[in-house]
Amino acid sequence: MSDLTDLLTVPVLDRSLQGALKAALNGKAKPPGALGRVEELALRLGLIQGRLIPSAARPVLLVFAGDHGLTRSGVAAFPSGVTVAMVDTLLAGRASANAFARVVGAEVRVIDAGVAADLSGRTGLVQAKVAPGTEDASVEPAMTLAQAEIALLAGARVADEAIADGANLIALGEMGIGNSASAALLMHRLAPAPLGDCVGEGAGHSPEGMARKRAVLAQAAARSVATAPLEVLTQFGGYEIAMMAGALLAAARAGVPVLVDGFIGTAAALLAVRLAPNARDYCLFAHASAEAGHRLMLEVLEARPLLQLDMRLGEGTGALLAVPLVQVACALLSEVAELADVLEAAG
Repeated sequence: MSDLTDLLTVPVLDRSLQGALKAALNGKAKPPGALGRVEELALRLGLIQGRLIPSAARPVLLVFAGDHGLTRSGVAAFPSGVTVAMVDTLLAGRASANAFARVVGAEVRVIDAGVAADLSGRTGLVQAKVAPGTEDASVEPAMTLAQAEIALLAGARVADEAIADGANLIALGEMGIGNSASAALLMHRLAPAPLGDCVGEGAGHSPEGMARKRAVLAQAAARSVATAPLEVLTQFGGYEIAMMAGALLAAARAGVPVLVDGFIGTAAALLAVRLAPNARDYCLFAHASAEAGHRLMLEVLEARPLLQLDMRLGEGTGALLAVPLVQVACALLSEVAELADVLEAAG
């Protein structure tokens, strides 16, 4: 994907198979609607993939990593060096996301979107760094317009490569100290919502730390009146958030469902939907995060999450836990007997 205009041209979801999919679901060996939201999920998957028998046999988690200049102003409880340490942990297969991925049979790809360190030479790392972290959004734009476009297109390329390798379900994850602050600012402008309703603990804060985070984000919000999606991204965004949005848009264009993780991932989805409204129908929202603001953001997107587990880790962990639900929804259409056959056998 070399052109942002092409990336933002997401097709309207083709619903021509809706009647046939509903008939197929109602014809299975169960009372119509007895499997509730699993049936709704199966219908959505069939529409996204344009198939009467959808598949999620090849799930791939894309974990985008990036640092944020906002951390220099004290919005995070941990230093940005933790981003590097967690990238190494992910590459070593020892992070929570790796453990969950092994259980649900998902491949994990880790992408350097904008980590503030030289990560060259690390085996298995996808190199896509735009810059070594964003600028401090409390005093200047986080990135240039050119950098924002580069990040969106880089995320699209990563998704396109995974899909070319056989992925038929994309899960989005992230790693980046300070990214809950960036996501809160994006939500504030793109939802829109009062800033106070968007700011949460992130990776953890003392009361003093939360007061500092709120003050810095208020300063950042006062610095710019941007409301247009691409301008909001340049003012307040992160490279990993931009790349998640780009990956989502590319998957939507390819007719591949996307599992959106928690607060940060949903901010990326909100950005993608504001850039290309048709992208909303290709999103599956995995879980309701415990992070403040997430439920409001889900309401804005008219999204019902599949799970509610009070999680707020990130990394794509919530998205991974929803993978089996997606797979059983596919199995409902591919493996469950027809009611007519059961009745015939019963005489």
